[in-house]
Amino acid sequence: MNRRNLSDFEIWPVVASAFLLLAGTSMPAAGQSEPTGAMSASGGITGHLYMQTNETQNRIMHFGRRTDGTLKLIESVPTGGAGSGVFKPISGQDSAPNAFEGAGSVILAESNTLLFAANGGDNSVSSFRIRRDGMLTVIDRQSTGEAVSGRSGTAKSLAYRPQSRTLYVLHAFGPNHLRAYTVGKDGKLKLRPERSTVDTPTKSDRVSTQAVLSPDGRFLLVDVLFDKHPAANPDGTPNLVVTNAPDPDGLVIFPIRGDGMLGAPSFADAGGGGPFFIAFLNRSRDTFLNGVAVGDGVLVTRIDDKGRTTNGPVVPIDTSLGKPSELCWLQVTSDNSLVLATNFGYGTVSTYRLTNGRLSILQDPANEAIPGDSTFRAVNGLVSSGPSDSWLTPDDRYFHQIFGNASVLVSYSLDKTSGKLREIGRTPIPYNSPQGLAGF
Repeated sequence: MNRRNLSDFEIWPVVASAFLLLAGTSMPAAGQSEPTGAMSASGGITGHLYMQTNETQNRIMHFGRRTDGTLKLIESVPTGGAGSGVFKPISGQDSAPNAFEGAGSVILAESNTLLFAANGGDNSVSSFRIRRDGMLTVIDRQSTGEAVSGRSGTAKSLAYRPQSRTLYVLHAFGPNHLRAYTVGKDGKLKLRPERSTVDTPTKSDRVSTQAVLSPDGRFLLVDVLFDKHPAANPDGTPNLVVTNAPDPDGLVIFPIRGDGMLGAPSFADAGGGGPFFIAFLNRSRDTFLNGVAVGDGVLVTRIDDKGRTTNGPVVPIDTSLGKPSELCWLQVTSDNSLVLATNFGYGTVSTYRLTNGRLSILQDPANEAIPGDSTFRAVNGLVSSGPSDSWLTPDDRYFHQIFGNASVLVSYSLDKTSGKLREIGRTPIPYNSPQGLAGF
């Protein structure tokens, strides 16, 4: 395992203060309005996309996808739980995009017949039945068993293991980062007693971002962004400690028993500073990508049947605009030939070519930067629209990206030859709070 020197990440003491700055008002962007109510799915709808608003009264926005890749709102269904709103629990910012600071808060399961959503505000999870026409019916909402301390909880990333009908929910803050439910055949949730942490014997307040199951259901992988909760020194300067810089322990790997219970974790080198997003390649049980927010790039990692990992090199994007780029969310085409990487700090998406397990930059950026309302600055000091979760259609033709600070969900067509994204539509969404995209 390669150790990275602290000097590789010397940008953090300079730019991390943005995590502790207020991001301005929470008023909707000028000219934006949000349709409400429900409409029947009608002709021309070829697919469905779901996003949680993460408002204090949380709801799922269900979009129908037209044949041309654009979206229309079909229904807006309350989860029965609370989101964090525009408040960002990890940093304490009163208003900022990507309030969850994570990924995978809305997922589909059981052949797209169930939807699960994490309610970060009150530490609960909601389950929904998905009808054949894509419409949602609320089934259940259950607490994660972790008390809320302060203005918001931190439940976020979800992962479902069908072999044992186990739903895992990851919290940004511990000590009980991971809790689990047994999912009944009726979709109801029963909280399990076990608790797991991503803390180490010497690091007791780590901050995690995402939990992902290996395709064979044998391991649960967790990316950890910070080794300590963001804080302020007595003189007001920020005190942030990013993982894997230099200690090579930013990836936590839990073995899973047949009944879904997690075994003792191992701590592995994530390959770069600030690991954020894991994406397994399609039809692969042992190869995944990891997006590193401070390493400013993507790497290929392989995991063997004992849970041991081997990393390829980080392939960074162009960071001449300023470091870190906060490259976080990833989407992979169905044939594993292209990777789309979202740059939170730049308001852009970059595309990579993946050939024989090796990454290379294809388009950087692949889209024109989407401007926000100028109230939010990323950790590199740039004004950003704060893009977060994304979704790529199964046919690789259309890509959808949340830009929270611009209050829009932007739809693009993807040219797989060039790797370029062409904007084809914008759909209004709430300001700063939305999280999670899942569709079929």
